[in-house]
Amino acid sequence: MQEKVLSWPRTFKLLIVVAIDVGMSVLATWLAFSLRLDTLHWPSGAQWWVYALAPTLAVPLFIRFGLYRAIFRYTGQAALLATAKAVAVYGGLLLGLLLLVRWPGVPRTLGVLQPMIFLLLVGASRAVARFWLAGWEQRHNDDGRLLIFGAGTAGVQTAAALGISGQYQLLGFVDDDLGKVGRSINGIRVYSQQDVAGLVAREGVTDILLALPSASRERRNNIIQSLHSLPVHIRTLPGLADLASGRVTVQDFKELDIEDLLGRDPVAPLAGLLTRNLAGKVVLVSGAGGSIGSELCRQILAERPRQLLLLDHSEFGLYSIHQELQGLQPAQGLKAELVPLLGSVINPLRLREICETYRPDSVYHAAAYKHVPMVEANPAEGIFNNVFGTLNMAEAALASGASRFVLISTDKAVRPTNVMGASKRMAELVLQALAERAAPQTDEKLVTCFSMVRFGNVLGSSGSVVPLFRRQLAAGEPLTVTHSEVTRYFMTIPEAGQLVLQAGAMATGGDVFVLDMGEPVKIIDLARRMVALSGMKVRDEANPEGDVEIAITGLRPGEKLYEELLIGDNPAPTAHPRIMKAHEVFMAWPELALHLQTLRGAAAASDVARIKAVLKACVHGYGDQPCDDA
Repeated sequence: MQEKVLSWPRTFKLLIVVAIDVGMSVLATWLAFSLRLDTLHWPSGAQWWVYALAPTLAVPLFIRFGLYRAIFRYTGQAALLATAKAVAVYGGLLLGLLLLVRWPGVPRTLGVLQPMIFLLLVGASRAVARFWLAGWEQRHNDDGRLLIFGAGTAGVQTAAALGISGQYQLLGFVDDDLGKVGRSINGIRVYSQQDVAGLVAREGVTDILLALPSASRERRNNIIQSLHSLPVHIRTLPGLADLASGRVTVQDFKELDIEDLLGRDPVAPLAGLLTRNLAGKVVLVSGAGGSIGSELCRQILAERPRQLLLLDHSEFGLYSIHQELQGLQPAQGLKAELVPLLGSVINPLRLREICETYRPDSVYHAAAYKHVPMVEANPAEGIFNNVFGTLNMAEAALASGASRFVLISTDKAVRPTNVMGASKRMAELVLQALAERAAPQTDEKLVTCFSMVRFGNVLGSSGSVVPLFRRQLAAGEPLTVTHSEVTRYFMTIPEAGQLVLQAGAMATGGDVFVLDMGEPVKIIDLARRMVALSGMKVRDEANPEGDVEIAITGLRPGEKLYEELLIGDNPAPTAHPRIMKAHEVFMAWPELALHLQTLRGAAAASDVARIKAVLKACVHGYGDQPCDDA
């Protein structure tokens, strides 16, 4: 029946609703007369005018207040409020007319009693239609059977959104508040966390939504850990900042945060370090369109620089980040001048022109080729971009009097087994040598303070394993892991950006900063966790009926089983509890300059053997051990 009603033409359904409202206005009038006169009423004389007046007033007012534009099965609080306002105006007009005309046999109190009854009838009709039609849609949806973890404000708003959309069949709330367990919220029962496994097995729950925007990371991780063995798809709502509008929709549902997959708390920033070299300054970010560069731009913009220079050789990447930052400024009340600059770091003339024109106070050098197999297959280009691009950018910054220069480095620079890692260590050596060369012989202030920040893999960046796994899961493909023992340190893109900005503020010259990133993570364990949290099971020898296979593909050229963050030992603490300063040897500029001259010639000639020979001579650990075999 509901399906047939929903298929009626819109005009026909509108006429039906108007007819029902007319009937209810007449019914409300009859009930008001009967109650007021204390007898079953049959109109006579002037009383007929009241029966005619009620629908004549009601229908035009309902049209004016938009009540006939609402879709009954999606009726919510706003529509009910509009109904109440329309009936209130209707009641005022009716009472005024009855007081003015004074028809014989018509009690004046009818102007109060009839609108009250009419409001009850209209409100009840909308509510019945909503639950009748929306309930049918929910019972016939194809999206799944859902539990909402969290019976707070966000959870209740989500349940309301589900009722409107009809996309899921909501089976209940889950909450650890004993005062809520066993009770109902809008007809939906609240269960305890201990009931979840039984509900999944008994009711066929397919999805669990975490509606806990204010919960701590530890609390979320504990909940996820308790649920990961269940055959359900776990998703989450945005954080409190994203819910500030007070509205939640089904479109807000998203896959678990990368922090949830990481299983540890992000590194908290120190606000003073973030603003020290940014507020009111001219700041340049190279590689501004990349994963790390774009995040640096977002965070730098929030610290209110006077001018933010966006440098990238990719037109599309530069356009994208420039448009995004322009959109952020009015929303956050920011007024920095954004300057998009097309150019490559291998063009020293362009870099000098930029630095001489804009005179940046701080330079954050994120431009680099970072994909290990790609650089291994194109070593000359990797050298030009990563080593000489860094040298070009550093010399341009030094010549223009920039106060700080921060290089974004990588853990792959430590005892590297690949050209990419070795090129990044060479870039570090360049900055360490320049810092020593530029150091004043007296107590004068250093012209440009060079430093570098070394961290592990960045989750969610281009080439990161997490987006790759998500694409493979969505396509129904096996998750590809290069080796069962491959282990990596992980951090999020916002963490990486905060670390770079804070470490750069602490630098004194030639510093190599590393992050205490906690325990490294096995890639195969991360793959299993993503499969489990997607409501599926790994297919292997122990479980041949599983959903998703994890395929071991073999280590890629230049790939290591394990990454390190330190070359030496005993790192020194800094003002930030999770940032350390490494003590590592380097070459003086005269000696390094000779190697760089040889390296430039080898790269120009695409002489791979000579490139690797120079890298081996300069970079500690490179070439001492072959790559691990699969």
